[in-house]
Amino acid sequence: MMRTRPLKVALLGCGVVGSEVARIMTTHADDLTARIGAPVELAGVAVRRPSKVREGIDPALVTTDATALLKRGDIDVAIEVIGGIEPARTLITTAFENGISVVSANKALLAQDGAALHAAAETAGLDLYYEAAVAGAIPLVRPMRESLAGDKINRVMGIVNGTTNFILDKMDSTGAGYQEALDEATALGYAEADPTADVEGYDAAAKAAILAGIAFHTRVRLDDVYREGMTEVSAADFASAKRMGCTIKLLAILERAADGESVTARVHPAMIPLTHPLASVREAYNAVFVEAEAAGRLMFYGPGAGGAPTASAVLGDLVAVCRNKLAEATGPGESAYTQLPVSPMGDVVTRYHISLDVADKPGVLAQVATTFAEHGVSIDTVRQQGKDGEASLVVVTHRAPDAALSGTVEALRKLDTVRGVASIMRVEGE
Repeated sequence: MMRTRPLKVALLGCGVVGSEVARIMTTHADDLTARIGAPVELAGVAVRRPSKVREGIDPALVTTDATALLKRGDIDVAIEVIGGIEPARTLITTAFENGISVVSANKALLAQDGAALHAAAETAGLDLYYEAAVAGAIPLVRPMRESLAGDKINRVMGIVNGTTNFILDKMDSTGAGYQEALDEATALGYAEADPTADVEGYDAAAKAAILAGIAFHTRVRLDDVYREGMTEVSAADFASAKRMGCTIKLLAILERAADGESVTARVHPAMIPLTHPLASVREAYNAVFVEAEAAGRLMFYGPGAGGAPTASAVLGDLVAVCRNKLAEATGPGESAYTQLPVSPMGDVVTRYHISLDVADKPGVLAQVATTFAEHGVSIDTVRQQGKDGEASLVVVTHRAPDAALSGTVEALRKLDTVRGVASIMRVEGE
């Protein structure tokens, strides 16, 4: 039987995503009612600038007092699309204290304080859903939390930032330099005026922390994620990648150790073979490759950002939370029973592509090879070019602990025959 009394929703934030959420709630009201089993009503919209014209939103719903909105006593669900740590954290906590379930798109807050927020939701007997915090419209959090709940996930590797993928794709397809590709991304609205969070990997690292926690049933904070940006990736790196039959992507890589006793989480640029499914992800799209013990390899693909795609994920969570409200139940909360430690990057076993500027004279290759051997790193391939007393030496290693590879690079820098290390990049996706 359809309930006639509406479920009331407080919208915290009304920027690009929030305005799309409000629009879809209005234009799809009948469908949402049918899918939930009760009407949903936008009961209030908390904003910082009330004078701004917000098309389709009744000005009477707009308030600058988000706390009062949450405490007024009739709100069932709060949608938090403010972003950042504060005031979002305080408002979400306030919502739980007032019997309100929460839908959030706040990756930074969840990566930093997800455990505390989950605990607050559990104590209050309420829901905390956040599909929109990772990979925009792509259904990823719920499939990992629910569809794969009976399986064992061993590895997650993906492109989780559309801005960086757009930039790297342009560098690959057009031969543009980093700054030129960034300027195009900015002009098209893919990159913020300050792109640091994207290009330095902070955004991807927050998403990696959330995904690692879900995948491995353990707590992984933002500080646990190794992070390396992509601002040093050059056209020369792409040329080297093409010679190897590879391209370059900024990847989030989450792995369970072979012995099952620890996990690793990292974000960095890497060369991947053109035959790998992630190599074909173009423009500002995202894709995540999940490897599970029973299900095998699964790939989730789609638009990873933008107002409408992210709002789609928010509304999906809203429907789920409202259904739970009607059933007087809650969905899955935090699962951190494994309590696995997060290993440092030095323990990760990976491959390196290293480009060296060396003196063009006999014995250089032997000296370089000896340095690799002394650090226990095996060489896969070597390519050397040179003239007029200068040469470049490109070495691709076999898999070895990252600490051994880093130590090798430091030792190479000290050789009198090595003029400089032109580039270092990990190789993934074999």
